[in-house]
Formats: sequence, C-alpha cells, structure tokens
Amino acid sequence: MSSLNHLAIIMDGNGRWAEKRGLPRSVGHKAGAETAVKMVEAASDRGIRFLTLYCFSTENWKRPREEVNFLMGLFSGITPSVIETIRRLDCRILHIGSRRGLPLAVLKSIDYLVDTTRDNKGITVQVAINYGGVDEIIRAVRKAQAESLEITDETIRSHLDNPEVPPPDFIIRSGGEKRLSGFMLYLSSYAEIGFYDRLWPDWEPEMLDMIIDDFHKRDRRFGGL
Repeated sequence: MSSLNHLAIIMDGNGRWAEKRGLPRSVGHKAGAETAVKMVEAASDRGIRFLTLYCFSTENWKRPREEVNFLMGLFSGITPSVIETIRRLDCRILHIGSRRGLPLAVLKSIDYLVDTTRDNKGITVQVAINYGGVDEIIRAVRKAQAESLEITDETIRSHLDNPEVPPPDFIIRSGGEKRLSGFMLYLSSYAEIGFYDRLWPDWEPEMLDMIIDDFHKRDRRFGGL
C-alpha cells in the first residue's frame, strides 16, 4: 500500500457556496480560507508530509476587480489564529507561482511566512498563488537557459519553484468540476486524481479520511505492470 506523502488540492466552490446562500462571493472566499486552515491541521494530524493548496491561478486575474482585490486582501492578511496554527504544527510554508504582478502587501506576507518557517520540521504547505502549470514550466526552462544548461527532464525539475518538494501522490478537486485547471502539470504525470462534489467551504477534517481511503484503493504502477 502506497503512503499518501504529498496531497495537492484544487480548492473549488467558494463562490458557488456563497451564491447558493444568497451571499456575496467574498463571504465564500473567507469561508474557504478558514476551511483551508482546518484542512492543514487535519492533514498534519493524519501524517501527510506535504500539502499543496491551489489558491489563485494565473487565469484568475480575469475575475471582477472587486473579487480579485478581496482575494489579495485575504492573502496579505495573516491573522493571529493562522500564526498560532502554524506555530503549533511546526508548519513550513512555501510559495509556488510567479511573484510578478502580485501586490507588494501579498509578497511581504508570503516572504514573512516563508522566512519565519524555513526551519520548521512539521508539515510543509505550498500555497499556489498566481500559479499556472504552463507558467511554471516556462519559468523553469528560462532559468535553465540563463545558466546555459541543456534542457532535460532533470534540469526542468531542478528549476521548478520548489524542486525539493516531491511530486504529488494525489491531486484532488472539490466542487464537482472535473479538470486540473493547469495545476502542477509537470509533476502530475503519475499522480492519482480524485474529484469530489462537496463545495470547498463545506469540507470537514473527516473528508480527509475518505480521501486517504480512496487513495489506498488505487493500484499505482507508474507505467509498469
């Protein structure tokens, strides 16, 4: 039985969750952020070593300005409860995605979390903000070219945003949509994929038990027999 070492989540359904309740989409995004914190703790409790959360894609800039601004405010606002959760879990925070175009306040928050958790030994959480799988590959190739390296699988992998993080074992998406939306394209070759109908703000820690059980039922052959 393969262990679930790296779980990657496309957190989908915040806006639809709010709209179903006659609420502004911003309320759904705030609820989704609270769910993300709960799920980090749940993943840590269940022995998952790496968790990647798809927070904002390179395509999400196309959304209404008011919604984008609200999301940027969420990313730049580090609440005391979040800091306490990170401290208690000894959590290491990493960022994947392009820094280009992100507001200074968001970059400062990202840098603060990355720098202050650098030596933590608990669960590693990658926050994908301004992230696109194609964009990550292009940036990796350009970095390798700038070093005059031959473009091989090894050089691309070593120039991805966080090359020390292993590929995801299981990529899952909430909210019922069945697509990857450009998430972790280079490293997803042999990741298991799972789609779940429940909207992200409705997720509870117990969902992870079902997800882990689903993963353990998969027969991972990595191209072999």
